[in-house]
Amino acid sequence: MNVAETLEALRKRALCDPALKKALLATRDHPNSLGEFCRISTEAGFPLYDMDIIEYGEFSYASMRRSTNGGGENSPLLDGEDDAYEIFLYELERG
Repeated sequence: MNVAETLEALRKRALCDPALKKALLATRDHPNSLGEFCRISTEAGFPLYDMDIIEYGEFSYASMRRSTNGGGENSPLLDGEDDAYEIFLYELERG
């Protein structure tokens, strides 16, 4: 399972498991929020590492930028658009 599939499966499980959802959302307050998120997700059966999520966010954002404007680098980085962790938590809150 790749990172996108793992995050989607984790999101679906968390939406059905209030304790997991609460634990994942609470990682925002942890000093090492991403590391804690990965620890909880791995314990829940969805193995993730910090660099998996960072790389996935950067890759996804780079792919999106390449798909517009002929792939040029003229547009500024949109705040948070490359942060897969925050995007995941946002979607989980809204879900």
